[in-house]
Amino acid sequence: MFKKLIDKITNAKYNNSITKRNNTRRIKVASKNYSDEMVAKMTKTYEAEPTMDTVKVLAREFGKTTRSIIAKLSREGVYKAQPRTTKTGEPVVQKKELVMEIATVLGVDEANITSLVKATKGDLKNLVNRLSELV
Repeated sequence: MFKKLIDKITNAKYNNSITKRNNTRRIKVASKNYSDEMVAKMTKTYEAEPTMDTVKVLAREFGKTTRSIIAKLSREGVYKAQPRTTKTGEPVVQKKELVMEIATVLGVDEANITSLVKATKGDLKNLVNRLSELV
């Protein structure tokens, strides 16, 4: 109730819906968060430089959150998710992938060395590197 009162006082224009009459039934039409011009500019800008910095610039420019911009770009089929990286900037590699690589280098069935997954990732990386040097 308090929100509606504030909206009336400030004449807020967000999340409004319009009821239209279509012959005998009423249709509720939600207002758009993004105009066609905004979407066109957003997609053009993002396609030119598909980075998170571009998303942040667009969010500031349109007064939206970065999540909102990402969601809209995703719906438009333009957004490219950034590759996941570790704190050091390396791509994320699962221990299971390292064990598969070790099995390939050793020429054994992966099922025979599945317990290696319980080793630390650092140890597995070192083992892969050492085995790669030997082969």
